[in-house]
Amino acid sequence: MSKGVKIVTIGGGSSYTPELVEGFIKRYVSLPVRELWLVDIPEGKEKLEIVGGLAKRMIKEAGLPIDVHLTLDRREALKNADFVTTQLRVGLLEARAKDERIPLKYGVIGQETNGPAGLFKGLRTIPVILDIVKDMEELCPNAWLINFTNPAGMVTEAVLRHSNWKKIVGLCNVPVGMKMGIADQLGVEPERIHGWRCGGTF
Repeated sequence: MSKGVKIVTIGGGSSYTPELVEGFIKRYVSLPVRELWLVDIPEGKEKLEIVGGLAKRMIKEAGLPIDVHLTLDRREALKNADFVTTQLRVGLLEARAKDERIPLKYGVIGQETNGPAGLFKGLRTIPVILDIVKDMEELCPNAWLINFTNPAGMVTEAVLRHSNWKKIVGLCNVPVGMKMGIADQLGVEPERIHGWRCGGTF
């Protein structure tokens, strides 16, 4: 850790990447990132270049010695990574539209984390995540996998049940957003809001 860590973000062209980079900048003292690799697929190359360019400018403005790499080669990026984050959408936004519109035709509401739409997305996404895990077993066996990809709970549980990989954390920003929204509606500081849900607090 003293030399800094290598982080690989699969789905690096995502609109979530700038927020992620902002977090790395703010926490650089406790999490000294040495290399950040942003990975995407050929269909996402243009977005990767736009978002990656923004990430580089943010880090330059912060004056931090973080090397940002943009690549379409996942295996090249994964070599000796310390952390791997996933924030990908298999099938892109076109698939999401179908996921949500098809159930609506039958009067069923849902989105990418629950209901039929969540199941559709899970069925497309889990095989891809398991392929990523296979690459990690070979190329960065000591890394932690931090999964932001929805349906986050389903994907994380699939890795734990159907692979040998146990160093995984599944995350979702919805509880934090709910907390901030409630605080805003009540006109109080977010620290005063405490919530409980099955499996934890927010």
